[in-house]
Amino acid sequence: MSKIIETKKQVVSEIAEKLRESKSTILVDYRGLDVAEVTELRSQLREAGVEFKVYKNTMTRRAVVEAELTGLDDALVGPTAIAFSKDDVVAPAKVLNNFAKDHEALEIKGGIVEGSVASLEQIKELAELPNYEGMLSMLLSVLQAPIRNFAYATKAVAEQKEEQGA
Repeated sequence: MSKIIETKKQVVSEIAEKLRESKSTILVDYRGLDVAEVTELRSQLREAGVEFKVYKNTMTRRAVVEAELTGLDDALVGPTAIAFSKDDVVAPAKVLNNFAKDHEALEIKGGIVEGSVASLEQIKELAELPNYEGMLSMLLSVLQAPIRNFAYATKAVAEQKEEQGA
């Protein structure tokens, strides 16, 4: 009996550690997805660097208490799968939201973003954000704009002087 309890304690500690280490954690209800769809989802999440696991809700509830995160109890009802991302905050929300658009059976229940419980609306907003590379490209575009505008203005002045000299 004590071996079983020890095993359960280890699982709870493992979940709590993943909750603490993850930049983003999303809980989903996967009822209604067939094996091929779940395999496809796991593949997409794996490509994005996201870990996707199914744990018992009782274990997850205890891990949430251990990780000192409150407010997830409502989401821990029924079959629940958890997507953990240690590197990218946006990746799990984006992949799961896009998958849910094509597969109505997948339902996003809630999550944790940067150590605090996030609402469904916040997760959907996060899913609409561009990924890291997209944000970096937008930043570079903004940084290049003044230089580009200066180059266009300089060219226009040069062309104007050329026309006046001719």
